[in-house]
Amino acid sequence: MSAVVDDELWSAVGDPTRRRMLDLLLAEGSGTATSLAERLPVTRQAVAKHLAVLDRVGLVHATAAGRERQFRVDQARLARAVAQLAEVGAAWDARLQRIRRIAETIARESQSR
Repeated sequence: MSAVVDDELWSAVGDPTRRRMLDLLLAEGSGTATSLAERLPVTRQAVAKHLAVLDRVGLVHATAAGRERQFRVDQARLARAVAQLAEVGAAWDARLQRIRRIAETIARESQSR
């Protein structure tokens, strides 16, 4: 695997609330902590903390919108994250194929005895 796994990124997207927030931001184009809190079963303060985590790993960026901040998904960062996930998935697929071949060899050897 050529890419270094970004543990902070995967920790950030490992949370289901943050994934739902990313889904909402992608579907709507942007959103504030208040608008997201209206659509999620968490408080506005919790949403703000989740957005701070997503901002820290570069998945969202904020611009001033009156008294609030308007958040948008960073499409380039998201694309890199998706590519990294695909690479990790391919590496695991290769590992699982090797395990399968080993298990099949062992099964054949035990049947021939």
